[in-house]
Amino acid sequence: MPLEGERRDYEGQGLRRDAVSPDPVEQVRAWLHDAREAGIFEPEAMTLSTVGDDGRPSSRYVLLRGLDERGFSFFTNYESAKGRALAERPYAALTFGWLALHRALRVEGDVERLPAQESDAYFATRPRGAQISAWASPQSTVIAGRSTLEEAMKAAEQKYAGKEIPVPPHWGGYRVAPQVVEFWQGRRSRLHDRLRYRREKNGPWLIERLAP
Repeated sequence: MPLEGERRDYEGQGLRRDAVSPDPVEQVRAWLHDAREAGIFEPEAMTLSTVGDDGRPSSRYVLLRGLDERGFSFFTNYESAKGRALAERPYAALTFGWLALHRALRVEGDVERLPAQESDAYFATRPRGAQISAWASPQSTVIAGRSTLEEAMKAAEQKYAGKEIPVPPHWGGYRVAPQVVEFWQGRRSRLHDRLRYRREKNGPWLIERLAP
């Protein structure tokens, strides 16, 4: 059965080399702003792709929780499947899709753990329930059922009742330091615009136009 779906010609406004920032992080900020202004739900949602010790890629959604000149940051369980993959191969790809704007963004780069103080600072801003679940969920492991999680949540709630919840030793942040950042803007007749920023080590960013 063909899955062609509804054919649509994109009406994007175009992506010109002379109209983008020379800094890809600033251009990402601009596109995130546009996505929020357009009312896109959770524009910070991104697909994180890693490669495990078996050499096979794996992807899942995470939320962008930090963006600065150092890169793109997110938080998770170090012992999860993605945490184990990043321990083996500290390199990842990120993909954002703002389909209502006919835009997508790809990022590739080396990954490093955030300093403990940065993870601690972010953990302190999380809702208490999310802090409890970081202790209760053995992320990516097989469990008997939902009741296993609910019982673990109750046990953690009782343990920290009336107390400040500490950061679990198995939880924290990662930063993807971009080496490649590609902006995709949908255009008519599938002649889309693609601009790729790339650099080697700490050299200057080179901006290239790619064929769609």
